[in-house]
Amino acid sequence: MNIYVSNLSFAVQDEDLREFFAEYGEVSSAKVIMDKYTNRSKGFGFVEMSDDAAAQKAIAELDGGMVDGRAIKVMVAKPKEERRTNNSRPSYSNNNRW
Repeated sequence: MNIYVSNLSFAVQDEDLREFFAEYGEVSSAKVIMDKYTNRSKGFGFVEMSDDAAAQKAIAELDGGMVDGRAIKVMVAKPKEERRTNNSRPSYSNNNRW
């Protein structure tokens, strides 16, 4: 199960995130999302756990918990939506006659 974690302190690293969830079960991966320009945390991340029951327990117990002085939000991650392409926008080219 993929878990979304938000409101993380900017000091939280991947390994810290892994440790938060490890007490509930095996963590397949833990990733704090970083800004590609500043290389600073964006304040959220994702944790993947293979055991759904353990993941649900971790979500229930960690949601609203305090980590580095911040109340984190923990929930099941929603599937990534496809981004719209420029082709989905209406065309206002000069080729159209009114």
